[in-house]
Amino acid sequence: MKIHILGICGTFMGGVAVLAREAGVEVSGSDANVYPPMSEQLEAQGIELREGYDPAHLEPPPNQVVIGNALSRGNPCVEAVLDSGMPYTSGPQWLADNILARRRVLAVAGTHGKTTTASLLAWILERAGRGPGFLIGGVPQDFGISARTGEGPDFVVEADEYDTAFFDKRSKFVHYRPRIAVLNNLEFDHADIFPDLAAIKRQFHHLVRTVPGRGLIVVNRDDPVLAQVLEMGCWSRVQGFSLDPDSSAEWRAEQIAEGGRRFHLVHLDRAVARVNWPLAGRHNVANALAAVAAAAEAGISPEEAAGALGDFGGVRRRLERYGPFDGITVYDDFAHHPTEIHATLEALRELAGTGRVLVALEPRSNSMRAGVHADGLAPALARADAVWLWSEPGWNWDPVAVARQLSGRARTVGDAGRLLEELEAEARPGDHVVFMSNGAFGGVRARFVGRLGARKASREK
Repeated sequence: MKIHILGICGTFMGGVAVLAREAGVEVSGSDANVYPPMSEQLEAQGIELREGYDPAHLEPPPNQVVIGNALSRGNPCVEAVLDSGMPYTSGPQWLADNILARRRVLAVAGTHGKTTTASLLAWILERAGRGPGFLIGGVPQDFGISARTGEGPDFVVEADEYDTAFFDKRSKFVHYRPRIAVLNNLEFDHADIFPDLAAIKRQFHHLVRTVPGRGLIVVNRDDPVLAQVLEMGCWSRVQGFSLDPDSSAEWRAEQIAEGGRRFHLVHLDRAVARVNWPLAGRHNVANALAAVAAAAEAGISPEEAAGALGDFGGVRRRLERYGPFDGITVYDDFAHHPTEIHATLEALRELAGTGRVLVALEPRSNSMRAGVHADGLAPALARADAVWLWSEPGWNWDPVAVARQLSGRARTVGDAGRLLEELEAEARPGDHVVFMSNGAFGGVRARFVGRLGARKASREK
């Protein structure tokens, strides 16, 4: 059996490639954007990557083509598949048919926190000896890979609301049929495929419809939009989590301290464990509550789950730390929405203490580039001491206007060389510099670290 994956370097499709390879399938793939960490992961697995979408990549013809949702009609490979009559499917459908059908699926959905929460849940199950399978839209440091089949009955999947493929406009997550579903939060995003928040709520309602009556939905009780989703119809058991000490949710966090790195885990109004762990930010406390609640339904005690949290190694590109280099700490963060930017900078502000926080932000997602979140960017960046906002011609919003709202602390830049020069000139020992983008950002983070190393070496000569 041989498959060829179009769009293989996307985090989801790259995970599908790994699972297929583990299942004994011969895998190759094409993509126009090949960059780490997914390109490194695929190459380590011995999966052949082909740059671009030349129809010659489909020769000799595979048994099946798996088409990612980034591809549409007009793509040369897509047209070749349709013209030739080759069998094709979507990534979510391949996953459902070949992996999930025989597993207890634990799905993590939400606008924010899916990757971290899914990674936490997989790690809790792993520490309990369950040997879970997983497919996550990032690379958990504890596993070093974004997907694996696993030998146990449980499979954790990051459940994305983005559409499935050009021929299937349903959200990916309706294919997964989870036994346990986590609903983390819900805001408007993906403006390229959803006209408004109501359309996304409808897709989340469709996910709720797929959870069996004996299954469990773990929901963030602090999110009013999720409450509206459940009001549209719910046929399953529900448990809630909350950071509000006055909430009636089954799972809560109390005595949150040190920027979220210390808290008491409360279940049914009883403190069951004290959590000491490396992640910062109240948003990550909420992620932890969701993962612990889902793990409890899978048979893992809250006390055991709390112990696993203490050993959690984080996720690549989720406020991933490098250094310090010459006294300057550098972070790489996968940012695509003002709410996430705000939460990350709140956490980083706690970590930095008296140090300055310098931000280089590339608004790269379709919604960000379209200006859907432009009004929220300046408030989200308010905790930064200095901001470099990436700008490109042709956007239908004005990054300069956003920069002006930050009272002289922000500037726009459209040249990587200039960005690096200005950052290097500005950064000093004690600073915390974070690069925020859901793409490669031209490799500027690695280049900046290289400059800091060279600067130190030059001074020490």
